[in-house]
Amino acid sequence: MYPVLIEVFGLKIYTYGVMVAIGALIAYWLLLRFARREGMNPNHVENALLLALLLGIVGGRLSYVVEHPEQLRSFKDIFAIWNGGMTFFGGLMGGILGALIAMARYRLPFWKTADMAVVALSIAHAMGRLGCTSAGCCYGKPFPAETSALPGLYLSERFPFFYLVFPPGAVAPPYMPLYPTQLMEFLGLLVIFSLLLLAYKKKPFDGFVFSLYMLLYGSMRFFLEFFRGVTPPLEGVGLTWNQLVAMSMVLLSAVLAFWLFRESRHEKVA
Repeated sequence: MYPVLIEVFGLKIYTYGVMVAIGALIAYWLLLRFARREGMNPNHVENALLLALLLGIVGGRLSYVVEHPEQLRSFKDIFAIWNGGMTFFGGLMGGILGALIAMARYRLPFWKTADMAVVALSIAHAMGRLGCTSAGCCYGKPFPAETSALPGLYLSERFPFFYLVFPPGAVAPPYMPLYPTQLMEFLGLLVIFSLLLLAYKKKPFDGFVFSLYMLLYGSMRFFLEFFRGVTPPLEGVGLTWNQLVAMSMVLLSAVLAFWLFRESRHEKVA
């Protein structure tokens, strides 16, 4: 709703970038705490985070540009991340690639690191969705009601019981009541973060938290896609490509959890 947080002498500080930076700092703090708890070298974890963030930003932005070429008015818009615009799954793939490279380089324990990473990722992602709200990207479908068209946040009797109207200059269509998909995902990610944090403290085996994350986020994202207005369904399928990825996450989470559970039982017996 407020794409520019502050402007000083013509220098604009964009809310989207600030929210992403805050999310990255929270993730950094959490990962260093987890690293000390697990007896891992904090410097190695720090380097892994930086590489994952770098490739995550590149992957998220490139996938957004490919998915939304209509929003590019000039070549420099490809790099204008401060205006908002990254796809989560593209960023996730880039981040995973960066994390894998770093884990191999520093020989970090794979599933312990994965468990740590998804807890930090969920809260960082939540902060990023607040940035999306400020920029208007990842907006929802038109809200089906006779409602106010003035920019702002409004309560409603319809699910999800509130909606957004963006002003001109945002990525979202202005003066149109829209489903608040950015804030819906923000709230959902806060719940996921809380559940993952509890699970991390009492996890039965390494990799459990990672499996739980895929189940929870995949389920939530599949549901939210029905309200998002930026990704049309695939022809002949009736679902978006994001929903197909989310379904794959849910299915893989069950298989992975079962396999890791068996492996942990075998290790205890041995």
